[in-house]
Amino acid sequence: MFPLVYLIRSRFVSNTKKIGKVGMPMYRFFLPVTLVIVLVSACSGSGGGSGGTNSGSSSSSSSSSSSNSSSSSSGSSSVSAELIKANQVGYLPEGQKYAVVPEVMATQFELIDSSGTRAYAGTLSSPANWEPAGESVKLADFSEFTTAGRYQLRVAGLADSAPFDIADGVYGPLHDAALKAYYYNRASTELLVTHAGDWARPAGHADTDVEVHSSAASQLRPAGTKISAPKGWYDAGDFGKYIVNSGISTYTLLAAYEQFPDYYADRTWNIPESNNAIPDLLDEVLWNLDWMAAMQDPNDGGVYHKLTTANFAGELMPHEAKAQRYVIQKSTAAALNFAAVMATASRVFKNFDASFPGKAEHYLLMAENAWNWAKANPADLYAANPDGLNTGTYGDDDVSDEFAWAAAELYISTGEAGYLSEFNAQNASSGLPGWSNVSPLAFVSLSFHGEGLLQASELAEVNDALLSTANGYESTYSSSAYRVSMRDFYWGSNSSAMNQALMLLQAYRISDDDKYRNAALGLVDYVLGKNPTDYSYVTGIGARPPMHIHHRQSRADDVLAPVPGFLAGGPNPGQQDKCDYPSILPAKSYVDDWCSYASNEVTINWNAPLIYVLAALASL
Repeated sequence: MFPLVYLIRSRFVSNTKKIGKVGMPMYRFFLPVTLVIVLVSACSGSGGGSGGTNSGSSSSSSSSSSSNSSSSSSGSSSVSAELIKANQVGYLPEGQKYAVVPEVMATQFELIDSSGTRAYAGTLSSPANWEPAGESVKLADFSEFTTAGRYQLRVAGLADSAPFDIADGVYGPLHDAALKAYYYNRASTELLVTHAGDWARPAGHADTDVEVHSSAASQLRPAGTKISAPKGWYDAGDFGKYIVNSGISTYTLLAAYEQFPDYYADRTWNIPESNNAIPDLLDEVLWNLDWMAAMQDPNDGGVYHKLTTANFAGELMPHEAKAQRYVIQKSTAAALNFAAVMATASRVFKNFDASFPGKAEHYLLMAENAWNWAKANPADLYAANPDGLNTGTYGDDDVSDEFAWAAAELYISTGEAGYLSEFNAQNASSGLPGWSNVSPLAFVSLSFHGEGLLQASELAEVNDALLSTANGYESTYSSSAYRVSMRDFYWGSNSSAMNQALMLLQAYRISDDDKYRNAALGLVDYVLGKNPTDYSYVTGIGARPPMHIHHRQSRADDVLAPVPGFLAGGPNPGQQDKCDYPSILPAKSYVDDWCSYASNEVTINWNAPLIYVLAALASL
C-alpha cells in the first residue's frame, strides 16, 4: 500500500445554510491556511490524522514550473481551463492513461519522475471540443508507459500537473478511505480517537426511543408508540436514516463482497470490529443491516420509509441534535428495497453461520415477509412528506423496478421459480442504477449468479442488456475530448459517473473486452481530477479535494479538514441551492462551499459505487 500525503492550500468561503433548513447567511471571511492531510494505507492502522509533508512532489531538471496544486487554491470557486487535468491519485500500470491539456501551442508532453528526470515523452493529440465544459483540449496519452513511480506531467507554457503515482494497488488507500467514511457516519456510537483520529466524537442518536408517527400508525403500533431502531448510517449531510437510499447503498457494498471476496479477505481500515472473524466490509454493512432490520414491523412485515426528526437539524454535531425522532409511513418502495437487501445479505452471511448462527435464515425470512407486504400493498407510495415533516422524501411513483429487483434477489436466494416469473412480469430494463431506478441491480445479480439458475437463453438476454447499456457509455467515452462517458450532469452526477463505471465493469466481466475497462478507468480519472474543475472530488484525496462539503459533522466539528473519504455530489447545472457558482456550464457547475447541497453534499449511495468499482478494478 502507498501512503497518500497531500499538501492542500485552503480558504474559508462564504456559506449559507441549506434552503429548506434555515437559510441564514453566514459572514464571509477568508483565512489562508496550509493543511496537510495524511491518509495512510489500511495496513498502518491509522484512524485518520494530519501531519507530514508533501513527499511526492518533484523538482524540475530544466526550467522549473509550479504544479497545479501550488498554483491554485483549494476551496476557491474559480474554474480554470489553463491547468493540466490528471488523475491526482494515479494510474494502474496496465490500462489507458490520459491527462487533459488546454489548447496551447505546445505539441509535446513529458512525464517527470520524483528525481526531476524525464521518464517519458509523447505527442499531444489534436485539439477537440468538449461541449459540457465549453473547452477545446488536447489529450496526453501515456498508456504505454507502465513503470511504477511518482510522476508529474509537464507541457511547455503550463504549470506541471499535480503529482500522481503509477502502481499496482494505487487505488487501495482510496478504497479503504471511502469505506471508512461509513464508519465516520455511524449513528448511535461514540467514535474513539483510536479509530477516528481527528474526527472522534461523542455518540449521537441512540434511537432507542423512536416514536411511531401518525403516518406509520397501525393497530398494534398506534401513533406515539416508542420503538428501538439504533445503529445505521446517517444518510448524507443530515442525520436522517432512509430505507430507500440504504437499499442501493447496502446492496452495492454486499455485491462488492459477494463478487470479490478475496479482495476483502485481509483488508482492514481500523474500525472497532477489525481483526474479528469476518471482513471489515461486512462488519460495516452489519451496522446498517441491524438498523434496517429494526425498521420492519414484525406484526405485518411492512417497512417504515425513514427515521428522521420533523425538520432538518442545524449546524450541529450528532450528539447535539436532540429533537424527537420518528419512524414515518410504511411504503411499498421501502419494503421492496428491504426485501432485496435482506435476500442478498442472506446469501452473504450464509458463509458466516459459525459467527452468526441463524442470521442468514432470519434475513431471508424478513425479506419474504417484506415481499408479501409489498404484494398486498403495491401502491403505498411515498410521494410527499406528511404535514409537519420536512426531511428528505426519496419519493417514487413507480415501483415496478423495485418489484423486479426484489424478485430477482429472492429468486437467486431461494431458487423458487415464482420469483423469476415475478421478475419477468415487470418487463424490467437495464440502464443506469440509482435509488429511483434499481432494476439494473437485478441484471447485475442475475448475470453474476445466472449459471445454473437461468436457462442459457435467459442468461444471454440478461448479459445482452448489460452489454447494451455499457456500449452506450463506451461509445461516448471513445469519442469524448475528455475521454469520459459523462454527458448528462444533474444532482449527484459523480454518483452517475461511478454507476456508469459499475455497469461498464459488468460488461468487462462478461466479455473480457478491455474497451469496457478503459472506459471505467476514464470515469475513475474523472472523479479524481481529470475534469474541468481540477478537483479530486473525494475528501482528503488528491492535490485539490473538497474542503467545505455539505456535511454537518464536517461543518460543526472544529476540525479544518472535512471527514475524509466522501465523494462529493459533483457538477449540477440545476444549481438548486442558489449558491455562487463559477459557471453555468454543466461540467463546471460545482462549488466547494457548505451552502452547496446541490453540488457538494455527500451521501452513502454515492460512495458505494466508488467502492465497488475500485474493488472490481483490483479483482477482475
